[in-house]
Amino acid sequence: MANLKSKGKVTHWLWDKLVFNKVRALLGGNIRMMVTGSAPISSEVLDFLKVAFCCVIPEGYGLTESNAGSFVTFADDPESGHVGTPTQCTKCRLRAITEKSYFHTDKPYPRGEICMWSSTIMQGYFKEPEKTREVLSEDGWFKTGDVGCVLESGALKIIDRAKNIFKLSQGEYIAPEKLENVYIQSDWCL
Repeated sequence: MANLKSKGKVTHWLWDKLVFNKVRALLGGNIRMMVTGSAPISSEVLDFLKVAFCCVIPEGYGLTESNAGSFVTFADDPESGHVGTPTQCTKCRLRAITEKSYFHTDKPYPRGEICMWSSTIMQGYFKEPEKTREVLSEDGWFKTGDVGCVLESGALKIIDRAKNIFKLSQGEYIAPEKLENVYIQSDWCL
């Protein structure tokens, strides 16, 4: 891990021969790159996987309504914990969320709801005009519902949800914080 942090390298001349080549062999041994997306992955886990498989692992961010690769980290970026910068076809802006004190004018890191514009953004939900109006502005910007923070490097870090409420398949709405508080009180949680 020290080699990754200090030099940005995912390989080490000794540890790869002794340990990590065996790990790579579990997946065929000829690994050049892996890609992750879909759900956040902790920096520690991502860094471990980079070192264990001796390959770069870019992380991507996008939604079904936009495209899976709206944001992607550079393959040679040694820093983990962010989803990179917008791809060439995507524009991004942050919308202030006053009730949560997230503002695009925050210093040193602007924060707010991530809004995207692209030719890949959906035109609307099928036969759901009300829901479409909720997520698409009149000028075509898609409100993702995710809260982001722009780092000094220009990379985007996902830090929160604009609304922490999820609709279950049976139509019931739940707040994940309530479930988290119940689980934390359990003796089985570490």
